[in-house]
Amino acid sequence: MGYNYLKFEKLTKDDFLRNLATNGFNIGFGAKKNFASYDIINKLPSWVGFISLGVGVIQMAYEHMRFNKELSILMIIVGIAILYADSFKSKLEEYEIEGIRLTKIFNRLRDMYYIVKADSNFLYNNYENDYQALLNEYYIHTISKQVFMSQWHAHFKFFYEMQIDWVDEQLKFKFFKDKFPNSLKAFFLILAVIFLTIYISNGLCSNI
Repeated sequence: MGYNYLKFEKLTKDDFLRNLATNGFNIGFGAKKNFASYDIINKLPSWVGFISLGVGVIQMAYEHMRFNKELSILMIIVGIAILYADSFKSKLEEYEIEGIRLTKIFNRLRDMYYIVKADSNFLYNNYENDYQALLNEYYIHTISKQVFMSQWHAHFKFFYEMQIDWVDEQLKFKFFKDKFPNSLKAFFLILAVIFLTIYISNGLCSNI
């Protein structure tokens, strides 16, 4: 306990501002991830219904279209996605409540950030109790199981819908490094390899 007290007592204003921003990112992104799961569960059936209607119209209008088989396979995959999302239906309200809870903590961290930034006589001890209380409130409850692809949707909601200027001021986010999900990068890379393989295979077959 004595070691921690001395360590935090020497925490500079700049260090504390960065800590606030780092935790602000974790908490704010967590909030948006819960809202993303909520959106996917709540809105996916509507999205799928619209897509299914569009695909059905296309298949009827162009009965002998080259990609009819592929479109049918796509609709099967989409149907599986609906069944997957439906398995989370019982947690819908829980995701919304958790998203609201984390957003409130995020906003209180933001308020503390601007108060600290304006404090010309900064001492960490003046903020320690309130800061630790916010972190304890954050850690007291988490929902670890999120809906597939909520990470991608959460990136959009956090970086393009949320007011995060104060977080960006400290962490200086880069587009490709931070705002573009790593799993989405891997997905596009795999997709590119698949298309390249098909293209090369078709080219070789046509030359035989």
